[in-house]
Amino acid sequence: MFNRSLGILFCFLFISLNPVWGAIPAKKIETANGITVLLVETHSLPMVQVDLLVRAGSILDSEPKAGLAYLTASLLEEGTKNRSSKQIADEWDALGTEFNASPGSDYVTFSSKLLKKDLEKGLTLFSDILINPQFPEEEVSREKTELLGHLDNEKDDPETIAAKAFDRAIFGKHPYHQPLEGDEETIKRITREDIVRFYQTAYNPRGAILAFVGDLTEEEAKTYAEKYFRLWNPKPQIHSKNPLPPKIDKKEIMVIDKDLTQTSIILGHTGIPRMNPDYYSLLVMNYILGGGGFSSRMMTNIRDNKGLVYGLFSHFDSRLETGSFEVTLQTKNSSANEAISEVLNEIRKMRNEPVSPVELQEAKDYLIGSFPLKMDTHAKLAGILIYQEFYGLGLDYFDKYAQRIKKVTAEEVQRVARQYLDPDRFVLVAIGKQSEAKIGVNQSISIQKEKTKQP
Repeated sequence: MFNRSLGILFCFLFISLNPVWGAIPAKKIETANGITVLLVETHSLPMVQVDLLVRAGSILDSEPKAGLAYLTASLLEEGTKNRSSKQIADEWDALGTEFNASPGSDYVTFSSKLLKKDLEKGLTLFSDILINPQFPEEEVSREKTELLGHLDNEKDDPETIAAKAFDRAIFGKHPYHQPLEGDEETIKRITREDIVRFYQTAYNPRGAILAFVGDLTEEEAKTYAEKYFRLWNPKPQIHSKNPLPPKIDKKEIMVIDKDLTQTSIILGHTGIPRMNPDYYSLLVMNYILGGGGFSSRMMTNIRDNKGLVYGLFSHFDSRLETGSFEVTLQTKNSSANEAISEVLNEIRKMRNEPVSPVELQEAKDYLIGSFPLKMDTHAKLAGILIYQEFYGLGLDYFDKYAQRIKKVTAEEVQRVARQYLDPDRFVLVAIGKQSEAKIGVNQSISIQKEKTKQP
């Protein structure tokens, strides 16, 4: 049952927490067992957002058991040494909130929103889940069954099918090529013993990041972090050593032949890790190219002027070790080749022609103006706190973001376009009716046709 008073408070978050540049007074503490604690103290509402990041993402999965990190995170609150799964659910209900697990490729995050008066009860439950999970066999079996059902349903989702095929193609042997949730074969292989072993190895207070945002003082934050997480025993940190994927050196086209009325396409290649110094110049460049919604060049030309696509978007997915550049689009089968050609033309134009002063300024204005909206609630701010700490961006990230965007020049935009975009060497994955789309038919390119599994 949702606590009404807590719900009312959440409705006012947008009004009460409206950060401005230079006004994020984040504080940083470290516990005795190695947890980095971050705090933004704001007393406008009697509530606290709690987020915890653990370096236990799918990057640690072995290929035969892809999905292990995902399953482990999903099962954490399904029973501890002190509470059954039902008791945990009942206690969260009594507090009028919930515990959220968000597995990712580089890390997993856990979060909860708590009224200040319930903070210690909530932290007792939160820490019990993190420190004392039991992974009961029946819960493991149930979670695996649910996940297998979810994976089976995804067989009918063209965009998911294309995205997984694209990752396999561009990331080579790097763990990023593996689907976060695994696949039918890998999930069936995973045992309770695998999950327990993964938890014991990967869940470590050393390198963990705990963020508090809300009605809490620095002294309280330190006291609560030590009190509730002190029994989480540190262990040697895992340092992954993964081979970086090779650069794409030719056009690679995969057509997944499926009887659909439209074709979903992903086109791109390897990108950059988050700490690449050109990150901010690429943000500006990509906004102009295809990341700026209806104002982007690709959207204006390919959707608005030529009417070739239903939707189109480009972005750089920058992770810890590497990343990708992707253009995703959906089009009629009969328009697929023309839409692809126009995407490549826009990439060439971005490389070869300077952006206009108006385009440059509009991109900067949007990126700077929208940045505070990423921090306009306690939950968003806690999330960005752990993000900047994980990637080593520094607590001055909030102050310097706008400065770094403002410094980007038209020359920088063209330089990074030439350096990081390649219209001649890329992976293209298309899922649609090939007899109508005829992707690559008139080109001297080998095409892999792949029939998707039927449920």
